[in-house]
This record gives sequence, C-alpha cells and structure tokens, in this order.
Amino acid sequence: MLMIRLQRMGKTKRPAYRLIVSDKHKDTQAGHLEILGQYDPVQKNKVINFKLDRVQHWLSVGAQPSATVHNLLVNMGIIKEKKAGVVHFTKKRSQKMDKAKTDAEAKAAARAEAEKAAAEAAKVKAEPIPEPEPVSEPTPPVETEATQ
Repeated sequence: MLMIRLQRMGKTKRPAYRLIVSDKHKDTQAGHLEILGQYDPVQKNKVINFKLDRVQHWLSVGAQPSATVHNLLVNMGIIKEKKAGVVHFTKKRSQKMDKAKTDAEAKAAARAEAEKAAAEAAKVKAEPIPEPEPVSEPTPPVETEATQ
C-alpha cells in the first residue's frame, strides 16, 4: 500500500520535512517513489510547499495520507473531511479522561439544578403574597317575636 507521509530532514532540533510517496512498509529513509513537496514547521510562518496536482494524483490512485499529512491537507482545503487523531492515548489514560469528563458533566448538571432551584425560590419570593380577605363578624341573630 502506498502512503503519502513526511520524511524528516534538517538539523538536530531544527526539523524540516519532505512530503513523499513510498510503500507503507518501507522506512522513509529507504527510498521513495516521488517527492511531493516540503514542510517546515519551525519558521515563524510555517512553510508548506506541496505540488497539489501530484498530491491529488496520488490520492486518486489510492495512496493513503498519514494522519499528520491528512491534517495538513485538511488545513489547506485539499481534503474535505474531519481531522484525524494524531495522538494515541493508552487505555489507562483514556479511562482517566472519561472519568474526568463524566465528573465534570455531573458537576455541571448539579450546578444547573442548583441554579434552577435558586431561580424558583427567587420567583416564589418575588411574587406578592395575597392579603387574606377581612373576616366579617357574624351578625347576631335577629330576634323576632317567634323566637321570644
């Protein structure tokens, strides 16, 4: 399988990369089929010089970009997909991040519930309490001749 990937060039602590097409199972230093451009991430304005027509040709032939190259091509607008995940987390780290995420969601839900309860309490407090109707005193029975 053919891969479009980066070949590290440059000096120590000053990397520069070539964009190459090579077999997936070969080392990047072992040889390549074609050089498609260069990438220099260290300069203030990152240098990205790709031969776009050749990149599109190799993609159409079936060459797969590496995750980093895929993200560079997405940034340039050549590929219309989501970025690929480049960082791979261990199982333990993934579980720890999932636990932290669920804890944060639980705290946010509790905070929202508390705010809702506070708003209800403020609403009830703000409503005027209706005054009770005055109680009228019962009228004394009228004495009539029949009751006497």
